[in-house]
Amino acid sequence: MAEQKAPGFETRAIHAGAAPDPTTGARVTPIYQTTSYVFDDVDHAASLFNLQTYGYIYSRLTNPTVSVLEERVANLEGGRGAVACASGHAAQMLAFFAFMEPGDEFLASTKLYGGSITQFGRSFKKFGWNVIFVDPDDPQNFKRALTPKCKAIFVESLANPGGVVTDLEAIAAIAKEAGIPLIVDNTMASPYLCRPIEWGATLVIHSTTKFLSGHGNSMGGIVVDSGKFDWSSSPKFRGLTDPEPAYHGLKFHETFGDLAFTVAGHALGLRDLGAAMAPLNAFLTITGIETLPLRMERHVANSEKVARFLEQHPAVGWVSYAGLESSPYRKLAKKYLPKGAGSVFTFGLKGGYEAGVKLVENVEIFSHLANIGDTRSLIIHPASTTHRQLSDEQKLAAGAGPDVVRVSIGLETADDLIADLDQALKKAA
Repeated sequence: MAEQKAPGFETRAIHAGAAPDPTTGARVTPIYQTTSYVFDDVDHAASLFNLQTYGYIYSRLTNPTVSVLEERVANLEGGRGAVACASGHAAQMLAFFAFMEPGDEFLASTKLYGGSITQFGRSFKKFGWNVIFVDPDDPQNFKRALTPKCKAIFVESLANPGGVVTDLEAIAAIAKEAGIPLIVDNTMASPYLCRPIEWGATLVIHSTTKFLSGHGNSMGGIVVDSGKFDWSSSPKFRGLTDPEPAYHGLKFHETFGDLAFTVAGHALGLRDLGAAMAPLNAFLTITGIETLPLRMERHVANSEKVARFLEQHPAVGWVSYAGLESSPYRKLAKKYLPKGAGSVFTFGLKGGYEAGVKLVENVEIFSHLANIGDTRSLIIHPASTTHRQLSDEQKLAAGAGPDVVRVSIGLETADDLIADLDQALKKAA
């Protein structure tokens, strides 16, 4: 018998993790809007609470609608399992919560979403977790910054907001040599454009609010576990290797193997941090993922046209989009993002800060708001909004200087988007 070919990405985006409802025959995954679930008997309840049986106890921990989303995203990323939660920031917290302890350190790229820089540099300190920020353009900077207390490296595959492409394979090699996990935020690329696990990532994070849901209508986050990291290879990861008192001394990695992080993410992370994803948000995100391949193709096609227009505009000083031949990240984009360099990028206005403010106030089709990955085209001036809490040095390091404008190109007619930017740029100049 001939070997059956694995389903394509588009097929898996529609079918992975889902099946017709066994009771009603409903073809679309139902919204299980319930807080809790009836046990068969006392023994069944005990086995669930002891993690001896898979099932549903309480929707802070697991929910059938959310489970379908977790399985689908894990499938698309090539991971072993996943933990969905309330937001992208919650996903970052869950990722580190599994193995970080007070006094521990981790390395993070300087080229990150401004909110992540603040979360890592300020809020994480309240847990005793300390970050060392590293310029990712030279991967060896991560090796030079390593300390004995470092437990992870964190990067974005396609950085927000500047369209910077990270050399994942090179950084993964450094993490592997150091015996620590590489955590990659893949929000900006989506698994359709980039699959970090194939390049050595241990955990992959998404703000599902963005391209995965795709319609600006549902908040969420997810951590995908590759299942490929040996948590028992070092005494550093006690949260996954030591006996867990809350589960009668159970050791997650010893008991669950390549599902250790996924199980602990639910049984400890969601249980204690409480950042559960709402079933309705999971439903909307599942629906959005069904059209992810189609949307990403149009996002990329429109972005290339808009970026080329901006590159030639007299009011624009520069454009940072890895899909342009002029981009220093073009070679990396060809390697890691062969289907396109995404649809979020930045450009600089010759008129500086004031011109950026005027531009976002004069667009008509573009929406001036703080989000990306929508069907609608979005625009923002990071220095006055998303990155305003950072110092001037941090803004520049993150690619959010005073002249910078970020756009998230949507699915409208490209010529309409170009005309809108043109009229607004004339007013800004």
